[in-house]
Amino acid sequence: MSFIDYYKVLGLSKSASENDIKKAYRKLARKYHPDLNPNDTLAEKKFKEINEAHEVLSNPENRKKYDQYGEHWRHAEEIEKEQQRSHYQKRYQGEDRSYTETDFSDFFEHMFGGRATGGRGRQVKYRGQDFNAKLQLNLKDVYTTHKRTLTVNNKNIRITIPAGVENGQIIKIKGHGGQGINGGPNGDLYIEFSIINNTKFKRDKDNLYVTVDLDLYLALLGGSLMVDTFSGKVKLNIKPETQNGAKVKLSGKGFPKYKKEGHYGDLIITYQIKLPTNLSSREKDLIKELQTLRS
Repeated sequence: MSFIDYYKVLGLSKSASENDIKKAYRKLARKYHPDLNPNDTLAEKKFKEINEAHEVLSNPENRKKYDQYGEHWRHAEEIEKEQQRSHYQKRYQGEDRSYTETDFSDFFEHMFGGRATGGRGRQVKYRGQDFNAKLQLNLKDVYTTHKRTLTVNNKNIRITIPAGVENGQIIKIKGHGGQGINGGPNGDLYIEFSIINNTKFKRDKDNLYVTVDLDLYLALLGGSLMVDTFSGKVKLNIKPETQNGAKVKLSGKGFPKYKKEGHYGDLIITYQIKLPTNLSSREKDLIKELQTLRS
């Protein structure tokens, strides 16, 4: 994975303030957002770079590491541990001195591609960097377990997406991140799911909620009604004198439970009574008669 200058991506200098970073990110994110650039692969790539740059530079700790170590910032802890080990080794050997610029250059050569020879010690293996990706799916897509092919770093990866994945959930695909350094293990791929709900159902974890219209006469007298669930229609028995806002629970008709095959949440239905309109004279007379009887 080639090195990306995060400051350059956001059009900023290293002296940029936190507010400068936030403003630049918002401006560029709006410009290159996929919704405003449909089917534009260059805009999509730019949008991902902008998000990656903001994720690093908006975090003070990560920004400090990035400013100090550049493309190797993800390995800051390993670098500092190796520096400390080398420092104590030199002191033990009677060379009580600080790390020079030459030492620092040699150290990076030793860690990231150079050969460890002579008194430089063993070659250290380092784990590759983790990759982050965002996958947008419709709610119907995650109602059943299915497979999907993703392209990450110019490689196609076939993954299984379990039913019941939630919006914002992150899953790890082991070993599909950046290549390890000096023979070290590969990093991992972290996929964040963005679930778009374009249905009439509201989802809350494993449960689904929906409002169903009920005409006045059916609510008063009772009867049967066909209603939609996420997996098809079902027939409901309506009790006489059902009140507006009354709720009924259909067990097991909700959303799949994540990684629990065959287990589902519930569907909660709220009845909304619809009053008749455009009443005829005869209907009005009958309603007045009913009013008189009730009073």
